[in-house]
Amino acid sequence: MSPEPASWKRTHTCGALRKDHVGQQVRLCGWVANRRDHGRIFFVDLRDRYGITQLTIDTERLGAAGEALYAACTELGAEDVVSVAGLVQPRMAGQENKERATGDIEVHVTAIEVLSKSEPSPIDLHDESETAIERRLEYRFLDLRRAPLQKALVFRSRFVLAIRRCLETLDFVEVETPILTKATPEGARDYLVPSRVHKGKFYALPQSPQIFKQLCMVGGLDRYYQIARCFRDEDLRADRQPEFTQLDVEMSFVEEDDVLQVLETAVAAAFRDVMGIDLELPFPRMDYHDAMERYGLDKPDIRFGLELVDVAKEVAGCGFQVFTGALERGGRVRALRIPGGAAWSRKQVDGLGTFVQDYGAKGLAWLKYGDDGTIQGPVAKWFEGAASEALLRQVGAERGDLIVFAADSEAITSRVLGELRNHVGTTLGLRDPKTFRFVWVLHFPMFEWSEEKQRWQALHHPFTAPRDWDVDLNVDTARIASRAYDLVLNGWELGSGSIRIHRQDVQAKIFDFLGLTPEETQEKFGFLLAAFRHGAPPHGGFAMGIDRVVALALGQTSIRDVIAFPKTTAAACLMTKAPSTVTQEQLDELALRSTVREAAADPADSKPV
Repeated sequence: MSPEPASWKRTHTCGALRKDHVGQQVRLCGWVANRRDHGRIFFVDLRDRYGITQLTIDTERLGAAGEALYAACTELGAEDVVSVAGLVQPRMAGQENKERATGDIEVHVTAIEVLSKSEPSPIDLHDESETAIERRLEYRFLDLRRAPLQKALVFRSRFVLAIRRCLETLDFVEVETPILTKATPEGARDYLVPSRVHKGKFYALPQSPQIFKQLCMVGGLDRYYQIARCFRDEDLRADRQPEFTQLDVEMSFVEEDDVLQVLETAVAAAFRDVMGIDLELPFPRMDYHDAMERYGLDKPDIRFGLELVDVAKEVAGCGFQVFTGALERGGRVRALRIPGGAAWSRKQVDGLGTFVQDYGAKGLAWLKYGDDGTIQGPVAKWFEGAASEALLRQVGAERGDLIVFAADSEAITSRVLGELRNHVGTTLGLRDPKTFRFVWVLHFPMFEWSEEKQRWQALHHPFTAPRDWDVDLNVDTARIASRAYDLVLNGWELGSGSIRIHRQDVQAKIFDFLGLTPEETQEKFGFLLAAFRHGAPPHGGFAMGIDRVVALALGQTSIRDVIAFPKTTAAACLMTKAPSTVTQEQLDELALRSTVREAAADPADSKPV
């Protein structure tokens, strides 16, 4: 026989009551957000994650019971947890709160039960908290009470559920892959986990479920997905965390169009079901080299124009050594038009030069195209008459524009003007966070040269298929195209995917080209190559960062604001003080010995976020 329900259990949430509840006896539970004393009358805002309800406690009208209520009310403190019983009544005319869903009613309280007392909060719990982010992360369990953060986490939950529902209708099977797995030689650094049973050996936390999802394809599970936790020991920034969540998808007997269509369908379903936004499908597609030429970055923000322009022909004979020297060295001279920039002050223009130095530029050449048709600026004297007209025509300049130039290698001019374009787009108000422009970037290079390692390495990962299965990897390596693709939203890379290598001979050739000996290949990937020898279907997939897409959907600038318990950019948890030291007994049990000779500062004491 079930016990009687506790007397304090709620009948409604603090966001549920409306005019049609007037006259009902209800019980609410929540946190005291605010208390206002008016003699023997108290007004209390009671909060839970669903909303806020105003409580009115008129102790004079309740006779003897009012004395007990009065005593209870005088002891109420902010963030106390209470249960209240009372009658729903309409608010007096003119005193409605139109900013609250419950603003037309109030609850006239007849009983209060304090379930838990609270110490004074060490952080500001208002929606727009003025507490420093370090302090908020230290007391994240309190910070989670703020409505914006709660709404973000609820939104995230609904968003992921919508994706799951969509993929289930498309015959996908959710498969959990191992968290304790084998260290990989490529990509970011692994987080390692020592084994107690196998002394001196280590597991690695997965950077992605890449190999396992490919093995699912070999196993015949032709449509796999997972909301996967992944771990990468890399330098952090606003769109990175050491542990993160991604939508992981793999499909058999497919080519690029099939994978892209599934991802578009799932993302569109989430935006429609959770946000009420109908995305236009299919998303536009762009070749990698086209993206780099037009936008300078492989994650272009296509919400606005201002594309980069090659001006090598127009400046080749101008006599300005910075331009001509770059061209003689095999580099590029490219320009960016800034509408209305001719009216900017010299300080503003110089600020652009300072900005680009962080991206490898030594400086920034510029000229202004005045409203009177004249050109002014440091490089204006090198362009006169027809040369000036040709340059302005090539750039597409209009009177009142500022034109900035980058002269250097292709890589540096792309990065400098690509980042500057985004900066200018923000400055000019062209990057509306409520506008969502997706784009696929296709056919990335297969390899990139590592100056640090002095060798070629896979741009995405070594399981990506080349466009030409029979390509000679040693001929024109930098121009070999892969069957990789990225999904980009508003200048953020949401995730990457590719058609995979399903042929054992091609995979072995890639490993050999990347410098892995047959012994190393067998040690690290022998099980994968063995699987390919037992009938691997053509397959491809994709991984999309859940944290990133949710942050963008909510107009946030950091994924930290859509994660319940994030780390700082020092990879530390200020709340739990992780990572932390362990006892000598624990180290002995794992057959480990620390080589740190001095007690290092606790990483959690460094506060960058």
